[in-house]
Amino acid sequence: MHEILQPEGWVKPVGYSNGIAARGRLVFIGGQIGWNAAGVFETDDLVGQIRQCLLNVVAVLRSAGGGPEHLTSMTWYFIDKSEYLAQRRAIGAVYREVIGRSFPAMAAVEVTALVEDRAKVEIQAMAVLPD
Repeated sequence: MHEILQPEGWVKPVGYSNGIAARGRLVFIGGQIGWNAAGVFETDDLVGQIRQCLLNVVAVLRSAGGGPEHLTSMTWYFIDKSEYLAQRRAIGAVYREVIGRSFPAMAAVEVTALVEDRAKVEIQAMAVLPD
């Protein structure tokens, strides 16, 4: 079971949690980019790549016996902050489609580049599965 950590008096975050307390089996999910299981990019669209990244995160998590509800932390790396900000609504819709109403602690960082040239985003995650 996860406990959302919301310090008293803090503004409630939208789309993420300030912190999560959890106990159980730790699952660390390496950075996932927007290619499919065969390692092929199906789109150069940011929202489409985010959708695929999230599907990849969930696939790795499911292989450990977990689901999106077990996510405790995510770090998103983008190559274009302005594109991310312009697409926030569509990104939120894709997030809810794939992850649902689970909002782990998150960070988003703009980076100069990612290792794969076509990648526009990379998402690394951690989860805790109940004992």
